[in-house]
Amino acid sequence: MFKKRIPLVSGKSESIFAVKSGKPFISRFQLTRRQRGTIFSQFVKLITITEAVLKDIEKSIVERKDIQGLFDALKKRGYQISGPTLRDNAVIYDQISSIDELPIGWTDTQEKGNYRLTKGNKSSLFGYVVGPYSWKRFLYPPERKLMEVKREGTGFAVVKEEEAITKQAFVGVRPCELSAIAIQDKVLMEGPYADASYKRNRTNAFIVAVNCLRPGGTCFCSSMKTGPAATKGFDLAVTEMIEPKRHYFLVEVGSKEGSDVLKDVPNTAAGTEEIQTADKAIQKAAGKMGRSLDMKGIKELLDDGFDDGQWAAVAKRCLTCGNCTMVCPTCFCINVEDTTGLTGQQAQRFRKQDSCFTVEFSYIHGGSIRTSEMSRYRQWMMHKLAYWQDQFGLSGCVGCGRCITWCPVGIDITEEAGHYRKKG
Repeated sequence: MFKKRIPLVSGKSESIFAVKSGKPFISRFQLTRRQRGTIFSQFVKLITITEAVLKDIEKSIVERKDIQGLFDALKKRGYQISGPTLRDNAVIYDQISSIDELPIGWTDTQEKGNYRLTKGNKSSLFGYVVGPYSWKRFLYPPERKLMEVKREGTGFAVVKEEEAITKQAFVGVRPCELSAIAIQDKVLMEGPYADASYKRNRTNAFIVAVNCLRPGGTCFCSSMKTGPAATKGFDLAVTEMIEPKRHYFLVEVGSKEGSDVLKDVPNTAAGTEEIQTADKAIQKAAGKMGRSLDMKGIKELLDDGFDDGQWAAVAKRCLTCGNCTMVCPTCFCINVEDTTGLTGQQAQRFRKQDSCFTVEFSYIHGGSIRTSEMSRYRQWMMHKLAYWQDQFGLSGCVGCGRCITWCPVGIDITEEAGHYRKKG
């Protein structure tokens, strides 16, 4: 098997050494341009095949009857497991301890302003798409106490509190959600003002991703290149395969910790046919997205359309309820609130999740600067698709479709972005 390629160009000749078992087996010789091109293309093809084979070796099979072993292995290592479960007629993320708490046999249908749970394959564990919750509720909680002070004589003292370090395992993270976590990593952990609490939660998180085989009506991750397959950012990634006489999970290892956990779960090496079957299912899902969003030049198109009349038109429908920001897996806007006890003996400061759709969010000395519905909707969409690129060099949207599904009046970000593309 080829291990290394070292091209050495000198004048009209090219030396190629392909190392096999540590010894060169092709010596220096003269090559024409066509010969060099042929050898190089064949070499690249062989390397590609080799990498694919090596990647396949890292994939394993866990049968349905053994999947509880994954939960047991995580708990054995001290992880607090969070994953999908049913509550209030929706699939939400909460603490769970066994596979019996997963939304077994349930799926969902999603469209603009519409979410419904329906019965799916009675044995599927991950047959749903995504619900109203995202993983930021664990990594970047909607409310956190920042500080507490108590009166001492004529002064005050800060109450020292040590935040408990909790090892969290997230089971059922979709590929688009992996991208959302990566975005929040960049926003909240990089740069001179890293969020210590987020970093602590993120560092102690174990991620079990689940590849998507059934996209929802509002999904557009394929066009955003964030799904339906998990490619990075996970410890373990699983693909649930349900066949007439078999139910199993194809598992890919993404980290050393993931490899160690998998060793405690009954598994066998994945065969070529099993890997190819799963890949075909994922490719099929990529072609069934309910929406798409062309990001090419979108920042410039939105900048050029800043004063377009469409902003006012959509604002007539928008309720400025903030649902889109609450369900979005990447929005990170906050407010800081101070409270004082009735006796005046103690005070607390809290960080709370906020939304750019509230009038108070843009308040500065003298009043709010975005008082109209139009200005607030425009700020949200332009920040998500344009300003975010200025700030962080990437889009703030991952194509999960939550903002479309959970908008009470069915405003669709892909349709709104499409307006400016058609006009441009």
